[in-house]
Amino acid sequence: MSKIIPVILSGGSGTRLWPVSTDASPKQFQPLTGNGSMFLQTLGRTADRARFAAPLVVCGDAHVAYVEADLAAAGIADARIIVEPAARNTAPAIALAALAARADNPATTILVMPADHVMTDVAAFLAAVETARPAVEAGALATFGIAASHPETGYGYIAAGDPLPGTPDVRRVRRFVEKPPRDQAEAMIAAGGHYWNAGIFLMRADHFLAELERQQPAMASSCSAAIESTRVGDARIHPDPDAFLVSPSSSIDYAVMEGADQVVVVPVDPGWSDVGGWAALHELGDKDRHGNVRVGNAIAIDAMSNYLHAGKGKRVAVVGVSDLIVVTHGDDILVIPRERAQEVKSIVEYLAANASD
Repeated sequence: MSKIIPVILSGGSGTRLWPVSTDASPKQFQPLTGNGSMFLQTLGRTADRARFAAPLVVCGDAHVAYVEADLAAAGIADARIIVEPAARNTAPAIALAALAARADNPATTILVMPADHVMTDVAAFLAAVETARPAVEAGALATFGIAASHPETGYGYIAAGDPLPGTPDVRRVRRFVEKPPRDQAEAMIAAGGHYWNAGIFLMRADHFLAELERQQPAMASSCSAAIESTRVGDARIHPDPDAFLVSPSSSIDYAVMEGADQVVVVPVDPGWSDVGGWAALHELGDKDRHGNVRVGNAIAIDAMSNYLHAGKGKRVAVVGVSDLIVVTHGDDILVIPRERAQEVKSIVEYLAANASD
């Protein structure tokens, strides 16, 4: 089999991690977990050049400098960056990458990964990728179902069907379920065979593009026209803006996966998180004996189960409080109950609506 091309989707602004993550400096380029940024960690998952080719990164113009800095930090000199003229959701972004990959080799397999996720067991993930490869070579589009530890309402789900003949670890996809209400999430987990949808895909570029052309001809046409005028071998690939802006905006799940003829799922438990907010960082972080996660110069006295993040040159101190998130970054301070962490996005909305005040 030929080498897999990693396709790293690096759009998005991570508004639920304000004030550290913003449109100008989003979460994937921040050192919020582990060593280095989440983008660097994503690059590291496919560092084995015996198995993986040079990565293709899809991002907006505002983030190219961050991408190039992290690529340099990782010692990767042969990556290509597709600079999206505008955000059009994941399906057109993946289409651009698949077109660039197909130009190298029509049978190239691509591994599509968001840049802002965390995995603590990379070996388990890579094993799942290898498990999926035979089905992908045979024509399937593969996704990876994350073992669900609780009835999360903020994730989509994958309902798995029967295993493929002779491959019990690869199962047909019965359906995709968008973010469900809690009672539905509880019922799916109780029933078994339901997994979190991490938005990670393994597929041959030509098979994906054939499905795109069948299901979304307008999107396929606009993306193809946008990439035709570029030199896909260049370090920076600039699709034609006029052609690309004609494309409908849609996720890969809605545009392709839900209607594809052959879709399979490989269940895996790689210690995954999409780091969707400060509460997720409390779950992932190293805790003291009272359950506090302290980042930077943070002090907790008679306090339990807090997430305390002191930015550069700042100190955070709490006394007698529990289950809070306290974050300082630059001139901004965030204080919010941990159970309401998802509501941070309302601050971002407020700031945007009152930007001229």
